[in-house]
Amino acid sequence: MAERRVNVGWAEGLHARPASIFVRAATATGVPVTIAKAGGDPVNAASMLAVLGLGAQGGEEIVLATDAEGADAALDRLAKLVSEGLEELPETV
Repeated sequence: MAERRVNVGWAEGLHARPASIFVRAATATGVPVTIAKAGGDPVNAASMLAVLGLGAQGGEEIVLATDAEGADAALDRLAKLVSEGLEELPETV
C-alpha cells in the first residue's frame, strides 16, 4: 500500500471549501484513495461527508493511502494539494 503523510496546509483545516476542493481532486485521480488522521481510521477520500467527519485541522497530520496499481503520481498530487493548501489539483508535481 502506497501512502503519503502530510500536514494540512489550509489554515481552516479540511472544512467546507477546502474539503470540497480535496474531494473533487481525489475523485479526479481515478483511483480509490483513503484519508485518515495520523493513527486514525481511514475513510473514503471521495466522500464529502467522510472527509468533513475527520475534523482535520490546519497543521494536523493526515495520511493519504491507496493500494491501486501505479497510484504514486495521484498520491503525490493530492499530497501537494493538501500540504500547500492549493485551490485546485496541480497538473504536475
